[in-house]
Amino acid sequence: MKTYTLTGIILIVIGIVAFAYQGITYTTREKVVDIGPIQVTADKTRTLPLPPIVGAVALVGGIVLLVMGSKKG
Repeated sequence: MKTYTLTGIILIVIGIVAFAYQGITYTTREKVVDIGPIQVTADKTRTLPLPPIVGAVALVGGIVLLVMGSKKG
C-alpha cells in the first residue's frame, strides 16, 4: 500500500474518532493524605477536549492524501 494512501486512511479514521468522542477522558490517582502507614488516595477524572476543527482538519487532510495517492499511482 502506498504511503499517501495509508496516511490518508489513518487521518480519516482519526477524524471520525475525533468527531465521535469530542475528547479523551482519563483517570489519575492522587495521594490526598500520607501519614505513615495510612494513605488516602482519590481518583480524579480529567478530560482533554478535542475541538471539532481537529476532526475536520484530519478528515479533510486524509481525503486530500487519498486523492493524491490515487493520482500518483
